[in-house]
Amino acid sequence: ADLLRRAMGKKKKKEMAALRRDFLDGAVARGVDEAKATRIFAQIDKFAGYGFNKSHAAAYALIAYRTAYLKANHPVAFLAASMALELNRTDKLSIFREELNRLGIPLLPPDINRSAANFTVEINESGEVCVRYALAALKNVGLMAMEVLVDERNRNGAFASVSEFAGRIDPHAVNKRQLENLVKAGTFDPIDANRRSLFENVDKIVRMAGETAQARANGQTDLFFTGAKAQEGQNWTLLALKNVEDWPVMERLRHEYEAIGFYLSAHPLDAYESRLKRLGVRRYADLMERLEEGRTARSKLAGTVVAVRERTSAKGRRFAFVQLSDSSGVYEVTLFPEVLGRSRELLAAEAPLLVTVEARLEGKQPRLTAQSIKSLEAAVAKEPGGIEVRLATSEALARLREVIASGGRGRGAIRLRVAAGGQEVAIGLPGGYAVSPDLRNAIAALPGVVGVREF
Repeated sequence: ADLLRRAMGKKKKKEMAALRRDFLDGAVARGVDEAKATRIFAQIDKFAGYGFNKSHAAAYALIAYRTAYLKANHPVAFLAASMALELNRTDKLSIFREELNRLGIPLLPPDINRSAANFTVEINESGEVCVRYALAALKNVGLMAMEVLVDERNRNGAFASVSEFAGRIDPHAVNKRQLENLVKAGTFDPIDANRRSLFENVDKIVRMAGETAQARANGQTDLFFTGAKAQEGQNWTLLALKNVEDWPVMERLRHEYEAIGFYLSAHPLDAYESRLKRLGVRRYADLMERLEEGRTARSKLAGTVVAVRERTSAKGRRFAFVQLSDSSGVYEVTLFPEVLGRSRELLAAEAPLLVTVEARLEGKQPRLTAQSIKSLEAAVAKEPGGIEVRLATSEALARLREVIASGGRGRGAIRLRVAAGGQEVAIGLPGGYAVSPDLRNAIAALPGVVGVREF
């Protein structure tokens, strides 16, 4: 009996089959009809596959019903609570983020003046009920430190500037590393949108926080406050922040990914959207909707590399599982030795990739096998298309000429739209250009450029 119990518990089919004869012979020897004993063993065998008693099943059913009711009737609060439960598990939070997207529920970014330490429900300016991202869900910041930060804000009001933040925050609660991740995640954007400037001035912010706290402890508020309302903390010594140009869009997103664990405000592939359509590239989620069990489909996907796990086969050959991210979520592609050997440099480059895959559903699990991998940048550079640059003034033309020349030649077109004499004049530049997302972002950042759009 104990051998049978152990075989059931470990779901060992061969042991179950071997014990069947012993069970039937023992039952018959004790006066049980063999047909009845056979039916009983069949039930035991089925239970060994997956089963538990009725009281256990009833408890699961009740919890499942209550959970389904909450999600169906109170989806925002339900998902906010679910995310709070997985506060430190980025992989789980990413899945909940995808579910919020699927349900059309906005996920608001982390905000130094609006976010709580944990996930909360908030109504945005449009009247939509949303989930606000938690400060403590950011990497390497810690729940207790964020609770101290939020408590200070709740007691004494929102932070009007980075200088005020430095003057009010407890330096023992928030250190340099925590501040760096708060900056990279964009929590200070509402009061200072230049993330690179803040990041490169974190030492100054930490130093001022320490000096201000020491002055408060010594009763020397006049060193840091000026004016009639000094004691209320209305005026703060301004930090002399080093003035630098903000990170380019792609670098900004990379730092955001490092701090949050997934892309939140945007995705690096957003800059390629129109050209992805021309290349016939599908989103991963769209491919999954079209995939039928038992049938293989070939498709093009795009993605940024999240993780690479290499393994060695029984024959000593290297293969890999590569996690990629697109705007619909994270997916995994298997690279067999031939494709892996040709793709190592591309995988290490941390640049967006164009992947041709064979996709198949095995049960309910998708299996994606890479047939080829290319640089997405190189693929879109070969595609015709272009950008239209709107200029507020012709004075920006000289700097614009330099930036366009630095991008090199290609098949893309560039069109300028300039305000002149109360009208807008469209000018098509002769020749073709390599119209990359980096070039587009560089042009958009130029003074005097009011807009860049693809056509």
